Amino acid sequence: MGLSGALSSAITGLSAQSQALAMVSDNIANSNTTAYKTNTAMFDDLVTTAVGASQYSSGGVTVSTRANVSQQGLLTTTTNATDLAIQGSGFFIVSDAASGGSVSYTRNGAFTINNAGYLTNNGSYLMGWRTDASGNVVSNSLTAVNTQVATVSGSATTETTFAANLPADAAVGDTFNTSMSVYDGLGTDNTVQVTWTKTAANSWTASFANPTSATDTSTPTGTTSGSVDVTFNADGSLASTNPSPPTISITGWSSGAADSTISLNLGTIGGTDGLTQLASGETPANVSVTGITSDGMAFGKLSSISIGTGGLVNATYSNGQTIAIYKIPLATFANPDGLAAQSNGLYQDTIEAGNPTIQASSTGAAGKIFGSELESSATNTNEEFSSMMAAQQAYSANAQVITAVNKMFDTLISAVSR
Repeated sequence: MGLSGALSSAITGLSAQSQALAMVSDNIANSNTTAYKTNTAMFDDLVTTAVGASQYSSGGVTVSTRANVSQQGLLTTTTNATDLAIQGSGFFIVSDAASGGSVSYTRNGAFTINNAGYLTNNGSYLMGWRTDASGNVVSNSLTAVNTQVATVSGSATTETTFAANLPADAAVGDTFNTSMSVYDGLGTDNTVQVTWTKTAANSWTASFANPTSATDTSTPTGTTSGSVDVTFNADGSLASTNPSPPTISITGWSSGAADSTISLNLGTIGGTDGLTQLASGETPANVSVTGITSDGMAFGKLSSISIGTGGLVNATYSNGQTIAIYKIPLATFANPDGLAAQSNGLYQDTIEAGNPTIQASSTGAAGKIFGSELESSATNTNEEFSSMMAAQQAYSANAQVITAVNKMFDTLISAVSR
């Protein structure tokens, strides 16, 4: 067993160091791969028979791969609003199809929006929970994140708030004009002119013209009905309104929208907010408007998608509204190093890894999701170069053993043949 055992042992050494070098090569090749996790060569000795004091029986070496899936890579900021990174434990849940596909897990959060509106990475669809506009999860069923699931329709104006001063130094019969913005139920922007007429000391009447398009003030878009009588106290604060509360109605919208009823918030009775009547100090007297604001909203088209810290997917629309549409969960495993690695940074669950636990960001064992960041490769090139040189030296040493054994075999054969 002496020479043959030495040869066999050296051959296993060459094989083991070759595999170790292959792992080092993979690690270095993926030093810039997003969320890449390294592999480490683990060597174990082989023993063929019990080793006695009088005779040694060589066995050799075997090598296995240890996947360092639980390694944490550095997080780096990006300019892509749909990039994601995890600080701590957990994996993004992805599927190979928008519906009914096979589920995998990944730390690679370089997601982009495909032509169908889904968030994908190398053909894998990011999975998430649907939420309401405030970010509350409405279904615990995981679905592919589709940025086109929500649209923001127009909403009608239901209240207009006035903050203005009517000039106390105006003469009875004087009129002044302001305007208010009004949305119909289809989200069309309109303008209503308000005419303020002083009817007596401390008394005014507000009348409202028919609405016109915000882009064409010459053509009425509906019919306005209602007016408001306003009375002020001697100190200029609001005393009363008639009707109370004041409202106006708009019917017959040319857009086909439903009729509108709009409450007019003129301020607190006896207060100095809303409408006041104080001297303007101008010649001629004039109305001073602090602000006239209406609720309601124009129709909105999707303009951008972003993912915030915590994994909340937000959609921003052309009307300026931003709403939540999905929440991204994480899958955690009792033994993440037991996951089976696949190409493109994907992992499959295994018995060794345990069953996945699906949790929200920063909940339980799950790490924290960061938007507009990516996890860097866990490869440390300095350590890999050190491992490469060790593998190279060990491989050369094993090759020298084979050379020495060959020479000894030659010597033995020469001696036997004499």
